[in-house]
Amino acid sequence: MGEEVEDSAIKVVDSGEAENSSAVSASAPEQENAYGSIPSIPCIEAVEGIRYDFNQGLRVFFPDNGKKYKLVFKDADAGLLLYNALTQPGTIVSSVKKYYIRYQFEVWDEKEETKLFEHTLDLANKEVCVQMPVNTIGDSVGWFSYLERFQKKHNCKLVVCVSQFMIDLFAKQYPNFRFILKEETASVAPYATYCLGLFFQGNKENQPIDFRLVGLHRTAGYILGLRTKEELEDIPPRLDLSARRTIKEKYVCIATKASAQCKLWNNPFGWDGVIRFLLNNGYRVLCIDKSPIIGKDDLYNTMPWGVEDFTGEHPLQERVNLIKDADFFIGLSSGLTWLAWCCKVPVVLISGFTLPSCEFYTPYRIIRYDDCIGCWDDVRENFDHNDFFWCPRKKERSEKYACSRIITAEQVINTIKTIPTFKEGSKNNEAKGKPRK
Repeated sequence: MGEEVEDSAIKVVDSGEAENSSAVSASAPEQENAYGSIPSIPCIEAVEGIRYDFNQGLRVFFPDNGKKYKLVFKDADAGLLLYNALTQPGTIVSSVKKYYIRYQFEVWDEKEETKLFEHTLDLANKEVCVQMPVNTIGDSVGWFSYLERFQKKHNCKLVVCVSQFMIDLFAKQYPNFRFILKEETASVAPYATYCLGLFFQGNKENQPIDFRLVGLHRTAGYILGLRTKEELEDIPPRLDLSARRTIKEKYVCIATKASAQCKLWNNPFGWDGVIRFLLNNGYRVLCIDKSPIIGKDDLYNTMPWGVEDFTGEHPLQERVNLIKDADFFIGLSSGLTWLAWCCKVPVVLISGFTLPSCEFYTPYRIIRYDDCIGCWDDVRENFDHNDFFWCPRKKERSEKYACSRIITAEQVINTIKTIPTFKEGSKNNEAKGKPRK
């Protein structure tokens, strides 16, 4: 066996450093607070004090016993040699690639005369943890159904680390999953761990392909090793849609806010025109944003005039209970739109900074191709989460957000008219254009 090492495939650390889990992780430092932890030392006993697991990639620990070993590991499906070298006592060898790869490894004695141990990743009946970033709605909803496909493919015991509000939403619908919070990951010792996320800067360590090339939701499938058309299909996760309807009149739910200005509908007359159209057709229009106003510095976006104020930090199940009985939902590329996708109602999705491939398919997507579009999905651009006014291609304020500014109320109204559940009617005399609950 040779001594060649593919530097991009491995990471070697002293076992003392491993007390800090980030020492054996190739994840970017800014992700440390978004996910739970993994065991500092690999969990599974091999031979002679050597330990291994697949928590964020293949990890093999060699005890400080004065002995050297030859370690070889491969991509078993590709037949590709990734590492072949003599190890030092008291080190951990860790793969740089943290997404699903069917790793195979062998441990030999120093002179390569005896194979001491070998193992190929096999998730069947093993405890596998999937960690999601906390405090995200749209991402987690978009990724969730891929977890079930992954579990069924490998017949594993799935542990899902996610926020409490997601546990409240999904736990009863997915009884085969064990749900834990980020703080509880320190108490589990899984066979393997995978982290779902949107990794920027051309990150090749945590995702096999840049998420901007495959879609925000489908990247979860790629990270988990799902590849077939059926495995990557757009399937909304299950929700509890059994609540009794509480509003007898016909109504529409809208969500007009998002986490950055580029995600909003930046036509200043857009929402006003659509809401007047809906009110004139007898609809109650319920605004279900978390906040009635968002913004920064000298630019703030308020709740549109004429809607009923259903804003507030409500449990997601309450939002589901409202959305599911609406004639349709109108929103942006944001979390509540992904939630509406699961509620089995028509979704009108207004976006220009994302391309259609970024989100689930809806026949009622509103986009214009006349001007600048799709910066979010451009691999040459990197979204800055700290810049509320991010617009990478337009620097003058008067030019920013052209992608959604050129979307007119008339375009949205004409799309609404094609929705089978849209019902024409007389003006809603109860609402009279005044917000109410």
